[in-house]
Amino acid sequence: MNDNDPEIIHSGLSGVITRDGITVRVDIYRLAHEQEWHLDVVNELGTSTVWDEPFDSEADAMAAFEQAVADEGMETFLDGEDADTLH
Repeated sequence: MNDNDPEIIHSGLSGVITRDGITVRVDIYRLAHEQEWHLDVVNELGTSTVWDEPFDSEADAMAAFEQAVADEGMETFLDGEDADTLH
């Protein structure tokens, strides 16, 4: 890590999740000097789905992931014509 690189804090809620035969990596993180958390979901091909707005807490970020799965299914994170990459 370079001295100019920002320090990134990763949430303990981050991790690999498999549902309905689809595996994604859920990354919840923040910069050390910030309070807001960011959510990034990466599929098996490395395609990233990033939420535009930050979250007040890591739990809020995880809840947004869970809500996306409940509303759209894990398929929303797959590559393809209908893949949605921003939330």
